[in-house]
Amino acid sequence: MTKEDTVFSRDLAGIEVGETRISDVQGEAGTLSYRGHAIEDLAGKPFWQVAWLVLFGEWPDGTQESELETYMGLHSRLTPAETALLQVLPRGLHPMLVLQGMVPLLQQDHEAAGLRGLDAVALFGLKIAAKLPSLVAGWHRIEQGLEPLPANPALGFHENFLLMFNGRAPEPEQVRVLDTTQVLQMEHSFNAGTFAGRVCASTLAPIQASISASIGTLFGVLHGGADQAALEMARKIGDPAGAAAYVADSLAQKTKIMGMGHREYRVVDPRARILKPLAKTLCKEGDAKRLFETLEAVEAACQTEFAQRDKQIWANVEFYKGAVFHQLGIPSRYFTAVFAMARVYGYIAHFLEFSRESCLIRPRARYISRNP
Repeated sequence: MTKEDTVFSRDLAGIEVGETRISDVQGEAGTLSYRGHAIEDLAGKPFWQVAWLVLFGEWPDGTQESELETYMGLHSRLTPAETALLQVLPRGLHPMLVLQGMVPLLQQDHEAAGLRGLDAVALFGLKIAAKLPSLVAGWHRIEQGLEPLPANPALGFHENFLLMFNGRAPEPEQVRVLDTTQVLQMEHSFNAGTFAGRVCASTLAPIQASISASIGTLFGVLHGGADQAALEMARKIGDPAGAAAYVADSLAQKTKIMGMGHREYRVVDPRARILKPLAKTLCKEGDAKRLFETLEAVEAACQTEFAQRDKQIWANVEFYKGAVFHQLGIPSRYFTAVFAMARVYGYIAHFLEFSRESCLIRPRARYISRNP
């Protein structure tokens, strides 16, 4: 291939860089599937069933689902050494930086309790995933000057997280909504975070390094951080009456409206189609209702403005997710860390898939001479 024939792309848009059986994003059609199953069919399924499907490519039988839930509960508690590490971190550190730094330091123990048929790498990946909620909740408590609450393996996974995070037992409806939200954002093909993890894995780095690289990439506001940015935007606007002026001014200043539009989807993000009604149901009164209605007004104003330019734009899953998390008692700076608690299952699945036929990812750069 000559230099003239070499494909050049600064952002790799439209360029296929690998194969996967894990998920499929069809942007023009507005569809998302995990292992061939449409996201609309998965949103109401139990969390551990979908996690097993994403990780291993098949539905679990009753025993496998039960063993996975038990395993994750058993390994959800931080060790005394891990808690001590968390407590000496500088206060004010963003939760995503806490996760990125702590994941490589989690202990790879050799306890007898395991899952039948899984190798040590998969088991350690799952142990990391099990401890992410304890890290997120523990750091929140530490920032408040409180002692972290230990995980209770007898409770459901997300019920346990909300209890550790807020210090009180959640309502069943809150747990159900969080389960669904986490299923919606568990996996999304070769997004930036997942691709960063695959690049890391291609060097034969261990799974904890790959997950840490993915989490660091997810932190960016153009990726997972849009949920935090969208809710903070709604707070800045104040109420629905200010949405149209804010949108008009943002477009005039060429300021990106976070959570509006998606790099892949040319129509409505299928996850947003599911999440928006959930957010509306959950945000029924007070500050939560005002924030949701402000976001709704921003979306409507964006659609009006872009229609005048003969374009269409829709809210993505990040846009209304912040309203859901806010109503669950989660501050905006923790939104992306809760996102990471779900997306980690996709990261593990990609690490396992890529490692079966690993090759070093090494693109070429187009050198630009100082004296053309």
